[in-house]
Amino acid sequence: MTPADSPTVVAAGLSARVAGRALFGGLDVTMEAGRLVAVLGPNGAGKSTFLRMLLGLHPVAGGSLEVLGHRPGRRNHDIGYLPQRRSFDPSVRIRGVDLVRLGIDGHRWGTPVPLLRRLMAPGRDDQERRRLDEVIGRVGAGGYAGRPIGEISGGEQQRLLIAQALVRRPRLLLLDEPLDSLDLPNQQGVAALLQRICADSVTVVIVAHDVNPLLGYLDQVVYIVAGEALAGPPEDVITTATLSRLYGAPVEVIRTPSGRLVVVGQPEAASFHAAH
Repeated sequence: MTPADSPTVVAAGLSARVAGRALFGGLDVTMEAGRLVAVLGPNGAGKSTFLRMLLGLHPVAGGSLEVLGHRPGRRNHDIGYLPQRRSFDPSVRIRGVDLVRLGIDGHRWGTPVPLLRRLMAPGRDDQERRRLDEVIGRVGAGGYAGRPIGEISGGEQQRLLIAQALVRRPRLLLLDEPLDSLDLPNQQGVAALLQRICADSVTVVIVAHDVNPLLGYLDQVVYIVAGEALAGPPEDVITTATLSRLYGAPVEVIRTPSGRLVVVGQPEAASFHAAH
């Protein structure tokens, strides 16, 4: 058992390769419990591959990587994972609460038989119901969890998918582009939700293109660009000098009178960043 105050993720000189091609190298990062970490960079840089490495689904090409005190893949029962967002057709009738329940027993073969379950594990249904109510309330989805998933908004769907990833009480939560296709209010709502999740000593690692809705909540940034990976506090990484070097092109970071940071000069990096 890994002590609760031990680092969640420790990478030293970490590198990744895909089909013989180097993706990135030299990543040094330590993620403590309760931290919100954004993994940023252009398409194809290796952001999703990094999440797969944390799960033990992609080999480490060089350096070292520990997840919850063990080699990747050994503690996946303590990890919640939400892959790139799925879209639900309006005709999908499964209820939100049943989607969340899949996080408990969706890995089992066949259809659950209620009577058999009660005989094999008395009280289990009551325990699961309490856990579902708890996690659905935690993400603020109690008002619509009983509705068909295809009938609710994208932001509501995303909250229920996060609840599905949380239902087994993970210590590490990995989210791949959870803000994709959401409007700005929903992006900010999900970002605030992730901060509340971190308050319960869960480490949250989120892959994102636009850091704008997140920066006011972030503890660390991992930037993967052009084969290089750099990690640190947002104020140390998101600077003119650092981003210009990473992108190999002039990138200017400007602070506006309102305190917002604007990144200018590189198409992939050009986005607005809210300051703390």
